[in-house]
Amino acid sequence: MKRFAELYSAIDATNKTNEKVAAMVQYFSTAPPEDAAWAVALLVGRRPRRAVNSTKMAQWATELAGIPGWLFGECYDSVGDLGETISLVLPPKGQPGSEVPLHEWMEHRLPELAKVLEDRQRELLTHYWMELDQAGRFLLNKIIGGAFRVGVSQELVIRAIAQASALDPPLIAHRLMGEWIPSAEFFKSLVSPTDEGESVDSRPYPFCLAHPIEGSPSDLGPIEEWHAEWKWDGIRAQVVKRGDRTYVWSRGEELITERFPEIEGIGSWLPNGTVLDGEILAWQGESPTRFGELQRRIGRKSVSKQLLAAVPVQLVAFDILEFEGKDLRQLELRERRRILNEIGNQAIANVRISPTVFADSWEALANEREASRSRNVEGLMLKRLDSPYLVGRKKGAWWKWKIDPLTVDAVLIYAARGTGKRAALYTDYTFGVWDGDRLVTFAKAYSGLTDEEIRQVDAWVRRNSVEKFGPVRTVTPELVFELAFEGIQLSNRHKSGLAVRFPRILRWRKDKPYTEADRLEDIRAMLTQLESEGISD
Repeated sequence: MKRFAELYSAIDATNKTNEKVAAMVQYFSTAPPEDAAWAVALLVGRRPRRAVNSTKMAQWATELAGIPGWLFGECYDSVGDLGETISLVLPPKGQPGSEVPLHEWMEHRLPELAKVLEDRQRELLTHYWMELDQAGRFLLNKIIGGAFRVGVSQELVIRAIAQASALDPPLIAHRLMGEWIPSAEFFKSLVSPTDEGESVDSRPYPFCLAHPIEGSPSDLGPIEEWHAEWKWDGIRAQVVKRGDRTYVWSRGEELITERFPEIEGIGSWLPNGTVLDGEILAWQGESPTRFGELQRRIGRKSVSKQLLAAVPVQLVAFDILEFEGKDLRQLELRERRRILNEIGNQAIANVRISPTVFADSWEALANEREASRSRNVEGLMLKRLDSPYLVGRKKGAWWKWKIDPLTVDAVLIYAARGTGKRAALYTDYTFGVWDGDRLVTFAKAYSGLTDEEIRQVDAWVRRNSVEKFGPVRTVTPELVFELAFEGIQLSNRHKSGLAVRFPRILRWRKDKPYTEADRLEDIRAMLTQLESEGISD
């Protein structure tokens, strides 16, 4: 635990990518495999469930520190992070005990902590706190509170493991895909130079991801070198058929086969050793429906016959990664598409091949893109015809050319502290729009401002707070921001009666008084207009 706490502190202490990678390389090169496996799991985001209620943690820490509740509250308000506050207020560690390794914490101590009764839970947690130093306590609090986050991407973790094991990053990325249990055996297989035990029938491939296009599409060169297709608005997925079984994986490496039996059924038409990459979409007739329909099936472990009938789905396949057991990822896209189209000629139920959007110039393609909303798509994907299927988000091969978002000018009405490095700043905002002569909550947004703008808004929030509700402050309605979002629909769960998709801050409207922010009646009219044009969320 101490060694992993030191790694966590080293990563948290720098913004330099190479320093973070170097710290992880050192850890993976020296840590026992049973600990390294759990470190990998935590670093790539496979966090355990919350083991202890955060309110109880704060209460027990306050009592152990011997301070009044109001003082703990002030400390929390100043620090902005519960786990760090607890680690700072606790008395010095007691007598040092034997060093408990990370895997012992993750496999025995924390599971026990989660299932015992409250009195025993308090006893155990107090004992754990007192045997750890401040860095160890901070790490423990983040893990048991279900808030463990660290400033490294999965790509950086893969790079570090690859350097520590002298293997290629794509191989490490592939071995990390799918379901696995942290163990010494798993980590040894992860860094093994041989392919012994490499065949895992259910394992998908790492997804190839696109960057937003930079500049004009015409800067990419001749249009003849590019393949254009619609950017579908659904669930990115891989359909894997091996060993006479079919597996459906989401981009988040979640096995979703049982949730989409129609997609699982595609496997009965495919030969063993086939992997398709595509998008799961709610589908009616000859076109996809809005994403809001698909949301009715997202998150459900089992789907009723009524819902299957009400929201049918299809896979729109746009790439093939494996065929008859052969890895096709290094083939050019034009060749992979040829193979994919041959499969599509079989007229397989519930699967469509993503069609090419043809245009003889970038200007003509831009005109095609203008029809995106009426098709319930997000824009266009541009892919080099000679590109292989890469791992992760690499520039140059795939670009997403999305349509301009919908926008609304809204007023900042609530602010809350952020998390991680922004835990001491007010970075999480709630915005309102006018409904008659009052502001009603419309959307929350957490991104879009520069670091300097965040500092300015944070200082303004502190000067203009009206009320405090726990970590949230009501502020004087004054600041106006232009919010961007991808879709809008009616919702009974929101005070405004509307819900928007992927809201973010587009710009700070310092030029606009709060009285001129958008009105709810105008936003509803926007929704009505979109629906009348056949355009929906």
